[in-house]
Amino acid sequence: MERVWVTGLGVISPIGNNKDDFWSSLIDGRSGIRRIENIDTTDLPVTIAGEIRDIRPEEAEVNDKVAIKRMDRSSLFAVLAAKEALADARLVPKELGERCATILGSGLSGLATMEEQAQNINRRGPRGVSVFTIPMIMPNGPPANVSLAFDILGPCFTTASACASSGHSTIAAFEAVRRGQVDVAVTGGTESPIVRLAIAAFSNMKALTKKYNDNPTAGSRPFDNDRDGFVIAEGAAVLILESARHAQARGAKPYAEVLGYGDSADSYHLVQPEAEATGAARAIRQSLVMTGIDPAAVAGKLYVNAHGTSTKLNDAAESKALRSVFGEAASKLQVSSTKSMTGHLIGAAGAIESVASILALKNQLLPPTINYTTPDPECDLDYIPGTARKANVEFALNNSFGFGGHNTALLFGRVSDS
Repeated sequence: MERVWVTGLGVISPIGNNKDDFWSSLIDGRSGIRRIENIDTTDLPVTIAGEIRDIRPEEAEVNDKVAIKRMDRSSLFAVLAAKEALADARLVPKELGERCATILGSGLSGLATMEEQAQNINRRGPRGVSVFTIPMIMPNGPPANVSLAFDILGPCFTTASACASSGHSTIAAFEAVRRGQVDVAVTGGTESPIVRLAIAAFSNMKALTKKYNDNPTAGSRPFDNDRDGFVIAEGAAVLILESARHAQARGAKPYAEVLGYGDSADSYHLVQPEAEATGAARAIRQSLVMTGIDPAAVAGKLYVNAHGTSTKLNDAAESKALRSVFGEAASKLQVSSTKSMTGHLIGAAGAIESVASILALKNQLLPPTINYTTPDPECDLDYIPGTARKANVEFALNNSFGFGGHNTALLFGRVSDS
């Protein structure tokens, strides 16, 4: 089996539209949650989100096979993030032939286009529907556009498991590289869910915070006792996974190594986590077992980028899962939720949080959990409150748990020559 390195990163996020700006915002504790500008919120109960601003859409038109008019916003984000990641890795996929894959995760890809075109048919009739509707709403649109943009000929598909989508895409990409099917995989996730339909639906099911419309940056507060729901967000993150052999042959330097993963199902409830968090704990435990790591032995050297959505049920369950896996050593864990700054990117959450985890390892600096001011007795770990922390860590764990009871855990490690 091949060792798998991360050799490139790309980010489009509410706190920075490249990996360097994203990282600077994280370590400075800057929130990207603001009042929504791109849609009409007049009658919506929630008026805040993590929106993408200040991008240049035309930069996605890298050849004549892709065009903005044929892309949903989620595909646009994916192409822009992939463009940065490939440049960061100094790779030209066309030179790899069939030895490069495109595997991206998305939970609600195409939702903005679907809402727009549904309005068109209702207002203007069938002739008002765009001829590009189907390719724009199909879930495989983002990886298809990335493949077209960068001439990628290997396996190309989408994984869809709600908020665990890009955890699963990274697992699939890791396995494709590890078993030697490809030398390189373009992976991660993308999402553009800030539309009236999604906000109304999430609000009605009491998943979104409604208390902080007048104070947006305070809205996402994982593990804090005053949390009352997540803040929806959009964006994309792309990781270049590459076999260590291939990377070494071309002189590439890794950010980190993908060591292992776990995935499981709760089989408990369609949208609620199981209170004892046995499914989440199983996924976390699998990621460590796969690598032969004793949880108690590594707890003091491990950074956990938590799923940490800022909902009452999720945060308590995840804390319980970590306690279950690490036992008494859980008190040594250093945990933070970068959703406190980015908001919740749904299917892209795992990808952008993998980037945060990898950069934390690389820089030996751990992002904080902002807005953590009032401890919750059910959340009793070290959540790195308020400010970034210098640390000596060798491993990073990225948890993602999604509606449907989907759980993923990704384990990254430092590389000695990184």
